[in-house]
Amino acid sequence: MKIGFDNQKYLQMQSERILDRIQSFGDKLYLEFGGKLFDDYHASRVLPGFEPDSKLKMLLKMKDQAEIIIAIGADAIETNKKRGDLGITYDLEVLRLIDSFTSEGLYVGSVVITKYAGQPAADAFRAKLSALNIRSYLHYPIEGYPRNISLIVSDDGYGKNDYIETSRPLVVITAPGPGSGKMATCLSQLYHDSKRGIKAGYAKFETFPIWNLPLNHPVNVAYEAATADLDDVNLIDPYHLEAYGVSTVNYNRDIEIFPVLNAIFTHILGESPYKSPTDMGVNMAGNCIIDDEVCREASKQEIIRRYYAGMCDLKKGTGTKEAVYKLELLMKQMELTSDDRPVIKEALKREEDTGHPGVAIELPDKTIISGKTTDLMGPSAAALINSLKTLAGIDHEEHLVAKEALEPIQTIKTEYLGSKNPRLHTDEILIALSVSAGSNPKARLALDQLHKLKNCEVHSSVLLSSVDEKIFRKLGMNLTCEPKYETDRKYHN
Repeated sequence: MKIGFDNQKYLQMQSERILDRIQSFGDKLYLEFGGKLFDDYHASRVLPGFEPDSKLKMLLKMKDQAEIIIAIGADAIETNKKRGDLGITYDLEVLRLIDSFTSEGLYVGSVVITKYAGQPAADAFRAKLSALNIRSYLHYPIEGYPRNISLIVSDDGYGKNDYIETSRPLVVITAPGPGSGKMATCLSQLYHDSKRGIKAGYAKFETFPIWNLPLNHPVNVAYEAATADLDDVNLIDPYHLEAYGVSTVNYNRDIEIFPVLNAIFTHILGESPYKSPTDMGVNMAGNCIIDDEVCREASKQEIIRRYYAGMCDLKKGTGTKEAVYKLELLMKQMELTSDDRPVIKEALKREEDTGHPGVAIELPDKTIISGKTTDLMGPSAAALINSLKTLAGIDHEEHLVAKEALEPIQTIKTEYLGSKNPRLHTDEILIALSVSAGSNPKARLALDQLHKLKNCEVHSSVLLSSVDEKIFRKLGMNLTCEPKYETDRKYHN
């Protein structure tokens, strides 16, 4: 993979910037961590060289001063909203994050459920948190938010929210995904702290959009594609332009909320320390791009992937037409088509030639390997095995797993586990390959190539089973699918 981003430079510059901001405030700093603190795969895809755990590494340097609050929207709990890259719901992601943070020695103080309006699923989740001895708090919708500033900054606005008890000077607010209410949580805390005579400040650490890249730079457009379901729009920051005469990029929700933040700071300090939404941020990512063309191309590929993900979500009933319309617009804006993703053409050709679903994988050297549906394997498993053979220099006609070894697996699936599909999925073929590796040196050689599949592109001519999706995801491969099912059945898993 070509590198376009200097991660070590980023860690150094970003850490220094955050420490400077902490020192500029009084007793407490609420630091909103936008994006993903763990496993920020979007950033690693559009900024090749960015490590998914970069934010965590910076936070660990300050762990003795820091505590974490995780915000989750009650609406996301109620609708079983999923984190796209991991395929798990937001409420389960909260629990995963807590385990991940604590295993690293970070202190998780509590969970706040935002936008709470009596949702039964939110009540059930709060009961689960209580059973796990995790403190939780409720924040409520405010009529006219974010424009009704007089109501918001009052006892009938933020004043109705639970006050989150904290014990450390640096309070990091993070979430399982966008739209969870992180900023509102910070502002609510500032309001309550002012009532208690506590000097507190706010800063924002969010990677995207990158403020010092052009508005229509593919990296920033890819962020819009990633948040198409939230209807986020990148904009020139009008407050920064007026204050400094410099064009910077922010997004609509931050620009809309800025008057609220100013009103709160004015209420607390007599004046706001910030002149613009851009001033609130501490993001240094734009200063660490070392190959702009590499990042541009990577971001264009991400836009295409997001477009296909949006169409598949719509087909599954979990997406909206509005999100797809926006993604189509972004594709046109960047002058992108499916032809710009080579694995799509190959997968569709495989399906056309065989009359059955096809899967194509683009290897690191740009070679495209495909797999077809057979009596023994599904197209995903076939493409995976064929790719490992190619990487290992093994002839495609050579069988790494004996047919006699595969048939018992099919028997167990169909006769004992109730499956109507005898063909092996990706997880099953990898297990069979692992067993063969004990006695077959070439099977071992093929298995040793698995790490080379990370960051490879995959496309399927049909929607895949959840099993195959998870295996490609765990291997670090970038999967897209055509928005159609293999059969006309109403139930798919």
